[in-house]
Amino acid sequence: MSDIGIRSSIPHAASATFEADKSALPLLLSERTWGAWKLFFSLATVAAATWCYIIGEYVGYYLDFKQSFTTLVGGSMLGILLVILALVPVCMRYGIDSIAASKPQFGTKGWIVPFTLQYLSIVGWNCLLLIFFGKSLINFLIAAGALAPGDHRWLMSCATLLACSISFTVLLKGASGVDRIAKILVIHVVVGLWMLWLIVDTRWNELMTAVPQYASDKPLWNYTTGIELAIAPALSWWPYFGAMVRMSPNGKTAVPPAMIGFGLVVGLLSMIGAAGILALKISDPAEWMRAVGGETYAIIALAFVTAANLGTAVAGIYASSIGLRHYKKLEAAPWWLLLGISIAPVATVGVFVPDLFFNNFGTFLALIAVTFAPLCGIQIADYFILRKGKVSITAIYDRSPKNEYRYWSGFNPAAILAMVVGVGTYLSLLNPLTYTSSSLYQYTTASLPSALAAGIAFVMLTKLFVQPAKRGGY
Repeated sequence: MSDIGIRSSIPHAASATFEADKSALPLLLSERTWGAWKLFFSLATVAAATWCYIIGEYVGYYLDFKQSFTTLVGGSMLGILLVILALVPVCMRYGIDSIAASKPQFGTKGWIVPFTLQYLSIVGWNCLLLIFFGKSLINFLIAAGALAPGDHRWLMSCATLLACSISFTVLLKGASGVDRIAKILVIHVVVGLWMLWLIVDTRWNELMTAVPQYASDKPLWNYTTGIELAIAPALSWWPYFGAMVRMSPNGKTAVPPAMIGFGLVVGLLSMIGAAGILALKISDPAEWMRAVGGETYAIIALAFVTAANLGTAVAGIYASSIGLRHYKKLEAAPWWLLLGISIAPVATVGVFVPDLFFNNFGTFLALIAVTFAPLCGIQIADYFILRKGKVSITAIYDRSPKNEYRYWSGFNPAAILAMVVGVGTYLSLLNPLTYTSSSLYQYTTASLPSALAAGIAFVMLTKLFVQPAKRGGY
């Protein structure tokens, strides 16, 4: 199908009035204006947030410095590879977001399942990041002498609202807002690498002799857990990924920036948290930079750590707002309304219950892998094994009863049951609340078998029930 024909074939596209990057409709090649470098800067900026330090901290609880490096970099690259295989072939081919790419598997109404996961994941991450924004801003003002030490909870709530307001204002311009803030905040990646070099250079002996605080007496279990903790946040890029890579014209300009900008950058910057927790028992560089380099270095670190979280928050709000477009009633809604729906829960949590996600990060991280690993497995199996690379862009957007992706009343039971199988596989290997695990877990991780089991279950259920019923356009 030609570039113009893709959109003209969509039943409701002709009557829709929209700016392309604020719509969930496919982007034409002429509208995909992000080259490899622009996409890299955007992805790297989104990746370089405070979550890296927390991820590194959790890995540093189980592994020494050298082991943390291999697991964080390798696990992050492996996790983002799963996301790339699940989304890039369809999102890049047609210029669509992650939610649209899930409709061939889940159905014209069943997409609500991955959308719910997307929305909750982004809200959770943004709550965490914008609360960190508030904490870092307060610490910056204290370090700069503009604020006296003390309990500033009210100011943290104001800072969270400020961050929400900035995100809203920036995103009024759509994807170009994401691009503009990325060009400014990408310097944080350089600053982050400088902070990593600084602690390695000044505390090398402590790093080499540090003993992980919660390491098990089973070295293989510790190593596997480090990999699992690196894979999980990489899988959480699924909600962001489609909305951003669809701005690039082809796979050659998307895959390398994704692997490097997401996988490698997250792995390297997470080492800042691992190094901090191993050498100084503190993962947040805004706190240990004072001990390593003095007051000036602390102020520099605080300034960049504070600002870095905005890039990730902006990208998340943009992706969830695009996802909301798939609801018929919000298809032609004003862009500012979609932004408000995406931001409101973050502002509410940040003001009234700021510790909800902050104090339960480990559980939140594990629950991400529980859900997004099987989702990736289902999409990979569907595209490469069952459909052999053929997807109907018309059916993705068609709401008529005769649509081939309607399945049964809009839902595909095979996808939902496969999700259950994937989640069950994960839970049988690792308890995300207590981190107790089965004996098999240390050899397999939990995320990889979860993705594999969900993919196999989806293929089997499709061949046994869906294809014989002539549903799904196979």
